[in-house]
Amino acid sequence: MTLYLDLSALQSVPAANLNRDDLGSPKQVRYGNAPRIRVSSQSWKRAIRLGVERDLGEKAARTRLVPAKVQHALESAGWPAELAAFAGAQVAASAGKKGIGTESAGHTSVLLFLPETAIAELAAVCTEHRQDLEAAQGKKKPGQVLPPQQIETILKRRTASISLLGRMLAELPDANVDGAAQIAHAFTTHAAEPQRDYFTAVDDWLGEAETGSGHLDTAEFSAGVFYRYATVNVADLLKNLDGDTKAARTVLSSFAEHFLLSLPQAKKNSTAPHTVPDLAYLAVREHRPLSLAAAFETPVTSDQQGGFSQPSRQALDTYAGNLNRLTGNRNRRFHGHTVISPEEKHTGLGTAHDSFDQLIDAAVDAAVPAAQDQP
Repeated sequence: MTLYLDLSALQSVPAANLNRDDLGSPKQVRYGNAPRIRVSSQSWKRAIRLGVERDLGEKAARTRLVPAKVQHALESAGWPAELAAFAGAQVAASAGKKGIGTESAGHTSVLLFLPETAIAELAAVCTEHRQDLEAAQGKKKPGQVLPPQQIETILKRRTASISLLGRMLAELPDANVDGAAQIAHAFTTHAAEPQRDYFTAVDDWLGEAETGSGHLDTAEFSAGVFYRYATVNVADLLKNLDGDTKAARTVLSSFAEHFLLSLPQAKKNSTAPHTVPDLAYLAVREHRPLSLAAAFETPVTSDQQGGFSQPSRQALDTYAGNLNRLTGNRNRRFHGHTVISPEEKHTGLGTAHDSFDQLIDAAVDAAVPAAQDQP
């Protein structure tokens, strides 16, 4: 039976530009015939991934700089620069039937996702085959000098974050990993549009008689209450982790924590929008996941105090209750929530918990019971 851990959150974000489009404006989406501010899944996913990797102590990197990194490692070991550069290029050329290829010096033609420890392993393969590299250096068509199987084995290695978020590499299909986690684009629960900020920077060394600024420009920012959603296919996660239920519990807990507590870092020095969700709702479901995004297809309107947070929490609770009625509360092993105002009662969101930690622990216990842990 396939289980899914669904995670929903409502988060109020003050003036910020968490995720920009090609013109530098906050990203937008039109939903329910109203403009909303949007934060892409890729943006929040990166923040979550980096947090999970810090927790687990196993970093991975999305990069095209593998040849350059291998070159640098070999140069640090005393290799001549030209031979080290050739070896780095051969790492890319020797993976797959036709090689991954290089777009420019030190860069692969595709983005790779691999453990950071792979660089040292790839450098070790180059050292093992240094004589072959020296013999092939300077040839017009050196071919694949390094053993493809060794290179591919290293590039196929996975960390927990790769098992969680997946990896796609068309040039090396066996390295593909179907990610267990899906993350939705966050969007404001209410109508919202970007606003302009005209700003200046003072030149501290202007003379006393001089006026004006050293720099002036305009920037855009936004503010609002965001609905955020993600889901994890527990069966896929266990499969990617080779059935290790203890590791799956650790990864699920870390993912849930960083889903709730992470924040994209764009423009952080000039906005510092460091909030956390004021409501979190987690559910463990059988057969299929369920997003609650449709709770906000009709844009939330402000309450008597002029805010959107409390009306958004109420809208989510009402929609979840109606969804429970439609589905007959079937195929759900657990659901619960925690909220900023303990006096608020949300009958559609399951058991109330005092903290994020308590909510996460209860959800993970339902998704991967501790009794299944390996010794």
